[in-house]
Amino acid sequence: MKKIQIGKTDLTASNIVLGCMSMHRLNAKEASKVIDKALELGINFFDHADIYGAGESEKIFGKAIDLKSEIRENIFIQSKASIRKGYYDSSKKYILESVDKILKRLNTDYLDFFLLHRPDALIDPLEVRDAFDELEKSGKVRQFGVSNYNSMQIELLKKYISQDITINQMQLSAAHTGMIDQGINVNTNHENAYMKDGSVIDYSRLHDITLQAWSPVRKDWEVFLNNPDFPLLNKKLKEVG
Repeated sequence: MKKIQIGKTDLTASNIVLGCMSMHRLNAKEASKVIDKALELGINFFDHADIYGAGESEKIFGKAIDLKSEIRENIFIQSKASIRKGYYDSSKKYILESVDKILKRLNTDYLDFFLLHRPDALIDPLEVRDAFDELEKSGKVRQFGVSNYNSMQIELLKKYISQDITINQMQLSAAHTGMIDQGINVNTNHENAYMKDGSVIDYSRLHDITLQAWSPVRKDWEVFLNNPDFPLLNKKLKEVG
């Protein structure tokens, strides 16, 4: 399994992350088999969020693997928060409460990475700063990041927080290519030239932020692998192996 450096850190992790959004559909024994297979293949990075299965995915993961054992130091666990029913919340109170609940569900003492899940229109960067400082000082979170943020939203955070933004998790797949389309259609009248994310790929490369692709085998919420609705894409995927 190929390893990559994460952000500006000295950490290297598998370039494939096991997304645990649907783990609530498994029991602990089934989840344990999935985790063991991932580890066997060299995957050592596991992605969660507090809303996945309304927290049940994290609970199942915490039961399926003993995170109090030596294995904990050999894997990376990431979780996200800020999505609430009907709105986004990046207040200090909500961030701190969310992380405590996440740690309890996972049955671990710390997160390797904590990400703000979605941009909050009412964000107070000073509250995010205070929350991140408290989480870092307490040892509950080691690295920080965001998900679905554009370049200027990250710049706003960076003005106030002392930690590096190490990761930005964005939707990207062979059938969801907006971040790439806008780059290759610069200075044209093509509809894909419309800038939606502030050149987030180039921005991330300039600032050493690791881009994580979520739903890498989907278009929106539909899986495209072996899907008859995507014949040309699947033909090409088979050609390239």
